[in-house]
Amino acid sequence: MKSLLVVAASALALAACGSAEVASPGEGDFGGGGGGGGGDPTTPTPGTPAADCPTGLANVGTIANNTLRVCQLPQQIIGNLTLAVRAGTIYSITGRTEVGTDRGVDPASTTGSQGILTIEPGVRVFASGGGDYLLVNRGSQLFAEGTATNPIIFTSRQNVEGSTTEGSQGQWGGIVLAGRAPQANCQLTAPVTCTGQVEGTNAFYGGNTPADNSGRLRYVQIKYSGFEISTGNELQALTLAGVGSGTVIDHVQSYNSSDDGIEIFGGNANLKYIVINGADDDGLDTDTGWRGGAQFGIVTQRAPNSTSRSAGFEFSSAPASTPYASRYLSQPKIANWTLVGRNAPIDAHTVMHFDTGTQPTLVNIVATSTAGSAAGCFDIADTDTQTSFDGGSTPTIRSVYMSCGISYRPANAARSQAVFTNARNTNVTAMGTSTLTAPASGTTITNQNLAFINGANENAVTPVDAKTVYSFFDTTTYIGAVQNATDTWWQGWTCGLTSGSTC
Repeated sequence: MKSLLVVAASALALAACGSAEVASPGEGDFGGGGGGGGGDPTTPTPGTPAADCPTGLANVGTIANNTLRVCQLPQQIIGNLTLAVRAGTIYSITGRTEVGTDRGVDPASTTGSQGILTIEPGVRVFASGGGDYLLVNRGSQLFAEGTATNPIIFTSRQNVEGSTTEGSQGQWGGIVLAGRAPQANCQLTAPVTCTGQVEGTNAFYGGNTPADNSGRLRYVQIKYSGFEISTGNELQALTLAGVGSGTVIDHVQSYNSSDDGIEIFGGNANLKYIVINGADDDGLDTDTGWRGGAQFGIVTQRAPNSTSRSAGFEFSSAPASTPYASRYLSQPKIANWTLVGRNAPIDAHTVMHFDTGTQPTLVNIVATSTAGSAAGCFDIADTDTQTSFDGGSTPTIRSVYMSCGISYRPANAARSQAVFTNARNTNVTAMGTSTLTAPASGTTITNQNLAFINGANENAVTPVDAKTVYSFFDTTTYIGAVQNATDTWWQGWTCGLTSGSTC
């Protein structure tokens, strides 16, 4: 978990004119042309590039052995821009590509300018280097909605050119959504008036709009992303910073990020149907007061190197320097996730790691790692976090099944066991034997363990109806992310989860 740079709300400086209202997709124009969607000129012969690019996009040549026309997005999108499916066309981003300019904490503000980027099912967008990333500023929106059979793909130039391997990662930046929901990065300053800067960028985030709407991401792959801007300052596949509950995020995959799969800084965003495979750091990483929920998630961790310290979950709260009683605590609600760890060579982070007073609710979780792992399944890193778990008004751990070579991280074993076995927590098993199975069509590949379908031991655990824990959740009658082999919500729109499913 990395720290964010704190700034005062008065530091907001972008002040171009713009409406305070958030428009819907399809409204308005981009650059004077019909929304930027364009249309096919003469449909090119299959395997040949389109002759030109839509209005508002730059024609920057071809790629993939001259089979695709590269249409580059402008680095500042003001108004509406639509990326349509066009024969012989692929889209690209170069450098910091922004949707809108920052419109400040107040939704009624007339400062800044709004942008709305709409991406149609089946569109592919690539970037060429670590400094290339997509940023959606406060008050602007991204509508990237694919389908189960036709996902939207964000990837690297190398992937488009066919040179990526199973170990490739860190070939471009990622996607950042910045919103106006509360966050805790201002320490003793009230979180509702607090503005911070997003890790990996100098974009502002935070405010007092819990239901803020940054758009919709559905059926989206984000591949080979993540980049270290400086030590401890990285871009993830997907960064959610102060993103509100009005934003829709479901069926999103991070594949082979060189940092985290998804990192959440504050806000109230809710997520469903998430796949994170091959992240070099953490799968789901949360910080600075996130108070949303996430249901149905699969994390398969990358094989570690000698110094790897990654976790399936790494959950943090307000900065550790803030007095505990004054913190705007992270309160994530997590249901029906399966975390498949790896043979970590050192006593570092675990499959599930909690610190700086985070106060999560965990139900219907399956966590496993290989028998030789030195890291364990569960880690309460500090006494503030133990207080957060034990001091909650309702049980915080229900129907959690762990099967690791070591149940608790050795460095914090006594504290971790005390939390896990607290009488308030029920249907928790710390030392079962995993009977998870791989998908029927797959076998284990070199850098990821693919087992995530429950076996007899996991199915023997009495589940919680997740809907009774958090209204956003669906009713469930099983633990883990996948009910059985016929539960195929992860199929079709993802890659790399089964043998022969290349990314």
